[in-house]
Amino acid sequence: MREAAAVRAGQAGTAPPTAGAAGTNGRGDDPLRRRATAQSMAASQRDISVSEFFAKNRHLLGFDNPRKALLTTVKEAVDNALDACEEAGILPEIWVQIRPSGENRFQVAVQDNGPGILKKTIPLIFGKLLYGSKFHRLRMSRGQQGIGISAAGMYGLLTTGKPVKIVSKIGPGKPAHYYEIQINTKRNEPEILNGKGEGDEIPANARARQVMEKLGIEWIEVDHGTRVTIELEARYQRGRASVDEYLQQTALANPHVTLHYVDPEGHEKHYLRVADVLPPEPKEIKPHPYGIELGTLVAMLNESRAGTLHQFLTTSFSRVSAAVARRICEAAKLSPRASVRKIGRREADALYQALQNTRIPPPATDCISPIGEELLLKGLRQLVPGEFYAAATRPPAVYRGN
Repeated sequence: MREAAAVRAGQAGTAPPTAGAAGTNGRGDDPLRRRATAQSMAASQRDISVSEFFAKNRHLLGFDNPRKALLTTVKEAVDNALDACEEAGILPEIWVQIRPSGENRFQVAVQDNGPGILKKTIPLIFGKLLYGSKFHRLRMSRGQQGIGISAAGMYGLLTTGKPVKIVSKIGPGKPAHYYEIQINTKRNEPEILNGKGEGDEIPANARARQVMEKLGIEWIEVDHGTRVTIELEARYQRGRASVDEYLQQTALANPHVTLHYVDPEGHEKHYLRVADVLPPEPKEIKPHPYGIELGTLVAMLNESRAGTLHQFLTTSFSRVSAAVARRICEAAKLSPRASVRKIGRREADALYQALQNTRIPPPATDCISPIGEELLLKGLRQLVPGEFYAAATRPPAVYRGN
């Protein structure tokens, strides 16, 4: 009771704020005057480049901890090497070397015997995010977005300040090209640091080895191929989800590859190919109607060069024959001869519903390339100790339309 009375007395004795103090923060200045205006907020707004975004959100690309960063870097380089060799019809041979270069720092070097890269595209491939040739193709490939290897180089630059080093050669008797590249994250553009901003050319003659030694270039002698070296902050660890496990599984899943690996402790492992034939090349297909969304359909209609709706359906989608296109038009209550350019939002919605509700054959499965039971067994016998081996392959099935 005495405490409650004291509180009431204290409240009663509190002096009211003076008129001059109203709306102040105790220092006599009005906080409302310091708030941003529409003009000041607009002045501070600007575009953000994709590389600047990922530099601050590297975890979205698989670089959220040092151990995973090492695995992601190796994986991106090896995937690129496999894709390049297979697309060129070359049996892949890949060299992977990881060296400690300081405390919690490693130098990752990956070289292949692929077709090589043209001089003018080397800086863009390794120094620009979202630059690639696979994004718009609907077929099986390991990489697609054009982010992986350039993001690995960006991570290396952020953590060690060292540029990506690339050597590439496109054929016997052709010069090799050497670049040291870093990404300008503000503009998402490559910056070439060597050769006065144009890279160095290594002649295809007896002087080649001398020039390489002078420039400090490491190169395993092949007629054509690419070598990329990235120094990064990382942690090497054996066991599950390690670089060692990934490379072993890569050799198992790709029985046509020969893989040479030198780990940070200097131990060498050689995974020799067990198949001398490349897997069937996956074919590119068009999107399947079941795999698109309404917004995608509207965009396709706007970009189509087809004259009529019937022509649009038969030329823009896989598994849509002339008969299927007629059934779709009937279900949508649209004329097959309707002009594509006159299809509005309401008609597009009706067309989309008709596409989803019409029976359409599943997409072709020659856009993927299964390993096969025989090659799986060969890989297992070579890499996994055991007394009994079994492998089963089911027919490909459709998960999503495209």
